[in-house]
Amino acid sequence: MDIQWNQNGFHADLAFGRLDISSREEAGFRPYQLMIASIAACSGTVLHNILEKKRIQLKDMIIQAKEERIPEEAGRIKSIHLHFILKGEHLKSDQIQKTLRMALKNCAMARSVENSIDIKETFEIQ
Repeated sequence: MDIQWNQNGFHADLAFGRLDISSREEAGFRPYQLMIASIAACSGTVLHNILEKKRIQLKDMIIQAKEERIPEEAGRIKSIHLHFILKGEHLKSDQIQKTLRMALKNCAMARSVENSIDIKETFEIQ
């Protein structure tokens, strides 16, 4: 991946299109947003894959992500709370809880930051 500097920040031309990255929200995705989205999407993908292997079909999944940052440390991400809203039939709370723990252990993005960012995952079944 090549990331090219421009007057608004940086951009990368990827297979699915151009990704604009900037410290200014009006000019592109902010780097911390990309990190949080990457961790959330990775966790959600792994969760979905594990549920499919268990033959549990989701109808919908929304992940609400909230971060806590430390302004005194250049805005470093201290923690991320991922709240999964799951829709489907025959979803059982204890089964989802166990699968969510497994998903976190198998998400490469979450594992990459596990000693520097606290990640908390909660869920609700609708």
